[in-house]
Amino acid sequence: MARRQQYRLPASTRGGGWGCFWWLAAAALLTGIVWVWLQFRPPPTAPLLPVPATNQTTLPPPAPVSSLPRTNLVSRPATPVWPAPAPASGQWPRPPADVFEVQVALARVAISSGPLDGVMGGQTRAALRAFQRRAGLPESGEPDAATLGRLSLESPPLTVRVMGQADFDRLQPLAATWLGKSQQSALEYETILELIAEEAHANPKLIRALNPGVDWDNVRPGQTVQVPDVAYPAPAGSAAWVSISLSGRTLQVFGAASNLLAHFPCSIAARVEKRPLGELRVTAIAPDPNYTFNPEVFPESAEARTLGRKLILPPGPNNPVGTAWISLDRPGYGIHGTPVPEQVGRTESHGCFRLANWNAAYLLRLVTVGTPVRVEP
Repeated sequence: MARRQQYRLPASTRGGGWGCFWWLAAAALLTGIVWVWLQFRPPPTAPLLPVPATNQTTLPPPAPVSSLPRTNLVSRPATPVWPAPAPASGQWPRPPADVFEVQVALARVAISSGPLDGVMGGQTRAALRAFQRRAGLPESGEPDAATLGRLSLESPPLTVRVMGQADFDRLQPLAATWLGKSQQSALEYETILELIAEEAHANPKLIRALNPGVDWDNVRPGQTVQVPDVAYPAPAGSAAWVSISLSGRTLQVFGAASNLLAHFPCSIAARVEKRPLGELRVTAIAPDPNYTFNPEVFPESAEARTLGRKLILPPGPNNPVGTAWISLDRPGYGIHGTPVPEQVGRTESHGCFRLANWNAAYLLRLVTVGTPVRVEP
């Protein structure tokens, strides 16, 4: 039987066989570790780019959307939504920020929207149209961007009013009858709220809203309240003529160059036949007038029907013709103030043209005897 020949490794490898094996095992293990690491490592990251701050003016626009405004600004619409939040104080001059500030800015240029109330109503729109006409702007009657660009607040719209003892000394209860009124020393303000509101050209409701913590039934001298800061400008000249619009229920004053000097809401006669049309003239002016009560003019009054005689009522803001009287060259007709300014332009008179007291007083400074008054439909 042939003897199987045994194969042997070369002599050069027999002594280091195990060492070679371990080297091969180590290499395989290392290769496996590298493979696993390559499979499960996180994807390579790109270098970080600077991130713009959220209050920068512009942000890189994500395509295809156009760039967005910054997040901490609200753009002003062409026609503001009222009321708008007031900008920070101390930035003067600046455009008005809400309806109340529009009314204040208009009043400061002698364009009245009636008692200040912060409400966007017909009288405020009429005042805006008057301002727009004077400024050469489209007469939209709205506080649009072009108007706000021309209508400026030069100083804060509010101020602090200290109520003094002299204010309280003026107050008097108002008699309920015509005879009782005729026996008073004056027809003064009844309440401190009425006095403060009229002085500030404001609706009493606005004064209450500006001072929610004030108990108006228990105020005392020395107490302070917040009120609109309104003062009409010194007259820019004398009136060349006065125009009264019956349909618009407005009174406007024009200078020699046809420039608008003042604009006021106005009440007119309730009865059409008592509304004079055409040109009248001023015949007399009287600040703080008394009032001759003629019972025949007040047939709706039960007291007047039984009184049987005329009465002389003393001056005062609660006098039926308020704090100013301007006679016209038609018997019994005139332009005057009123004890209830909130009703001007909303209620009708017995025949005269009625203004808020502060507007009637300003009109006295503009007209003279002989000034034409044109009454238009």
